[in-house]
Amino acid sequence: MDDNDWLAGRFEQERPRLRAVAYRMLGSLAEADDAVQDTWLRLSRTGAGEVENLGGWLTTVLARVCLNMLRSRTTRREEPLDPRLPDPVISPEGDLQPEQEALLADSVGLALLVVLDTLSPAERLAFVLHDMFDLPFEEIAPMVGRSPAAARQLASRARRRVRGAELPAPDPDLARQRGVVEAFFQATRGGDFDALVALLDPDVVLRSDFGGRRPAAPPVTRGAAAVARQALLGALPGARLHPALVNGSAGMVITVNGRPFAVLGFTVANGRIAEIDAIADPDRVGRIAATVLSD
Repeated sequence: MDDNDWLAGRFEQERPRLRAVAYRMLGSLAEADDAVQDTWLRLSRTGAGEVENLGGWLTTVLARVCLNMLRSRTTRREEPLDPRLPDPVISPEGDLQPEQEALLADSVGLALLVVLDTLSPAERLAFVLHDMFDLPFEEIAPMVGRSPAAARQLASRARRRVRGAELPAPDPDLARQRGVVEAFFQATRGGDFDALVALLDPDVVLRSDFGGRRPAAPPVTRGAAAVARQALLGALPGARLHPALVNGSAGMVITVNGRPFAVLGFTVANGRIAEIDAIADPDRVGRIAATVLSD
């Protein structure tokens, strides 16, 4: 085995962890794959002989690639005119594949990724690398051009933002989650407003991303009555439901006339729906839900 083959093999061993880091940093599966590929290209140009600690070197390079992507994103994004939910990890119901388990370790739900999107690029890097992957601040500091003490402060500010969001903890019983989600769609199809309200937490939050198809639609709807009304307005005759796992929790992929239409992720806590994340951009749905739709 020559050095190139050895290097490629070692990189493939590191790939699941690198993709997990990039997904938490970027909240986009496509961008995460781009960042991992960019890291491989830099490694292949550097060569095995120049790297002592391969895992640490790859993490550092990947983190800097992601940091540059985040900074570029913030300069071109036109918030709040361009709201965008992070990509969920979607899989058929059943056991998650090892690659998906790596992506979703540490209970990385859409709600957490939404909060991470509110952080500055440097805060997000410090929080992800330290709190999720246990990197010391001495290693994080050079990546953001700060002292270790300043990097610690970045992570601390990010941690306060995450804790302040008071993210609901999903019910651990997936079958219970699925029962609540199926009852939600049954009530929606039946036009039963009262049943919908009973299934929703009084402070439920609905986040919607239509990908520019409905620019006037509210990106966030709060409260059981308001969310129930939105659900009834959005009900489509002839829609087909495909049960799926959305970031490890009960969710649904929806097709209309055989074409991708929407992905809905649910956070079910204490027997009620506390959060709903809806992506209704058909092109994006077709890409991120391919594993479910191909089945």
